[in-house]
Amino acid sequence: MDKHLIQVMLAFGVLLIVSVFASKTTSRIGIPSLLIFIIVGMVAGSEGLGGIQFNDFTVTKNLGTIALSYILFSGGLGTQIEKVRPVWREGITLAVFGVVISTAVMAALIHSIMGWTWATSALLGATMSCTDAAAVFSILKTRNLHIKEKIQSVLELESGSNDPIAIFLTISFIQIISAPAKFSGGELVLEFFIQMGVGGFLGFILGKLMAKLINSIKLEFEGLYPVLTIAGVITIYAVTEYSHGNGFLSVYMAGMAMGSERFYSKKSLGVFHDGLAWLMQVAMFLSLGLLVNPSELIPIIIPGFLMATGLMLIARPLSTMISLSPFQFKFSQMMFIRLGGLRGAVPIILATFSLVGAIPESRMIFNLVFFVVIMSTLIQGTTLGFMAR
Repeated sequence: MDKHLIQVMLAFGVLLIVSVFASKTTSRIGIPSLLIFIIVGMVAGSEGLGGIQFNDFTVTKNLGTIALSYILFSGGLGTQIEKVRPVWREGITLAVFGVVISTAVMAALIHSIMGWTWATSALLGATMSCTDAAAVFSILKTRNLHIKEKIQSVLELESGSNDPIAIFLTISFIQIISAPAKFSGGELVLEFFIQMGVGGFLGFILGKLMAKLINSIKLEFEGLYPVLTIAGVITIYAVTEYSHGNGFLSVYMAGMAMGSERFYSKKSLGVFHDGLAWLMQVAMFLSLGLLVNPSELIPIIIPGFLMATGLMLIARPLSTMISLSPFQFKFSQMMFIRLGGLRGAVPIILATFSLVGAIPESRMIFNLVFFVVIMSTLIQGTTLGFMAR
């Protein structure tokens, strides 16, 4: 057997085992386990003790796309429509306007700090504008915060539905920078509504159909039902993208639609997809950690600190207060929702889009996003329990 393949398998297995045990230890002391996965990846990387050479951003981007699809589906599967329906206006408003406002505020801040063009500043702002479904879902599930159902539903709906908005804006700004002559504001707005409308509609319909398919088909082995749902998620994402819709929104809506139905082996399938989502999170964070060169983070500590502070103390509070001002929320509830807007792997994955697209300052963008995510996860994640009480 290929010796190199054996080494890769051994390294991946050991990293997974270390990460799982680390997550158990860190949950007791309040440190988000997702942060540990990134640190393990950095330690195992080319500048760490492991010395693993990994710098393929295209592979990481593709891995992130697949992983995020299953994470969003799992999150949607555990978020019942009956619980979300009373707060869908609040959640969607916060998801859309929260990303747009955060992007605008951060673009102004980045432009003043770095002196970059407005388009590049807006690209970085959009990249770090969305909250992370993986981080929010995992902390809400593992920390047992006992917060009001309304607040938790808003956070879950926001984190699951704002990723497509941020992805759309990020890709749009990359296109603006790469080919500014082809940019049209009207076409951009139309494209947004088409993608979101098609993605939401197809996801809902296909999620309902998948539940009916499970009930109508009698498979010889029960273990084939998880295989069926895995294939379903891939198919839903691909069909939606081919139909010019947003695949990420589609799989999230499919999970919600499916979760609201009764179907065979529902509990065991939910447990399976929870485990699959965790595996995807670990693989994603480990690979992102491997990509980072710690020596490159040192020169951007000061601007990274300023951006992280601006994001947590200015952009996120402003976007939360403005988006939720039409609704009946107490000030303390708004502040908790503000703190619950954790950044995680999604912004780092979006940063790889700039690298793959060969955007100027793309490596700096990646390092800055990585630094901001670390600060957000460490500060907001560790204080979430205190703020809940």
